[in-house]
Amino acid sequence: MPLTTHQLSIRVYYEDTDAGGIVYYANYLKYSERARTEWLRSLDINQSNFLEHSLGFVVRKVEMDNIASAKLDDLITVSSQILELKKASIVFNQIITNQHHQELCRVKVKVACVDFARSRPCAIPSTILGALKSVS
Repeated sequence: MPLTTHQLSIRVYYEDTDAGGIVYYANYLKYSERARTEWLRSLDINQSNFLEHSLGFVVRKVEMDNIASAKLDDLITVSSQILELKKASIVFNQIITNQHHQELCRVKVKVACVDFARSRPCAIPSTILGALKSVS
């Protein structure tokens, strides 16, 4: 089954960079987080609704490979795919490229669904699971 890819474009601002105009490495994780959140939003999944019920996603594991640097004013694109969808976790593969289609960073993230009231992993709500299955 082909994987659906979600894409989010982000402009690099001065606040994202160091004194030399290069994006600080940790910001790639922020860009990846934004892309995953916007993907959920595009599927009509609003994470704040789940937080009201003490449910949410937490990052369990991250693998990041920094290949090249984004620079001030670059327009970067975060392409996201679901690699694995389980009852209580999701593994995403995300590739960040610049406006010249140069690969800058690869991020593999495993997120787990957590019941914050009990501080324990829990099953992903069926509304989210169903929406994600339709695009993976």
